[in-house]
Amino acid sequence: MKHKVITANALVEGDVIYLSPEGAWVRDLVEAEIFTDEAVAEDMLLTAAARTGEAVGVYLAEVTPEGAPAHFREAFRASGPSNRFHGKQTQREA
Repeated sequence: MKHKVITANALVEGDVIYLSPEGAWVRDLVEAEIFTDEAVAEDMLLTAAARTGEAVGVYLAEVTPEGAPAHFREAFRASGPSNRFHGKQTQREA
């Protein structure tokens, strides 16, 4: 199995969150637990997904062995929301 973290969005604030080794949701990727055992990761994913009052969209995301995002999408999510006015944002009325 590749290195993975459990990520989601905070239910109330919408922030990107990660599951820590202590089982708490944290907002910084460096605090996330990195899983290398697929069975353990899947079990923790089910447990995290059941916490419906805290998080939505819970899934496993691949990271490097050092804990950096392995894909652009996760790097973008980890860096926070975009402040640039582009794409669908330009189609909304002010």
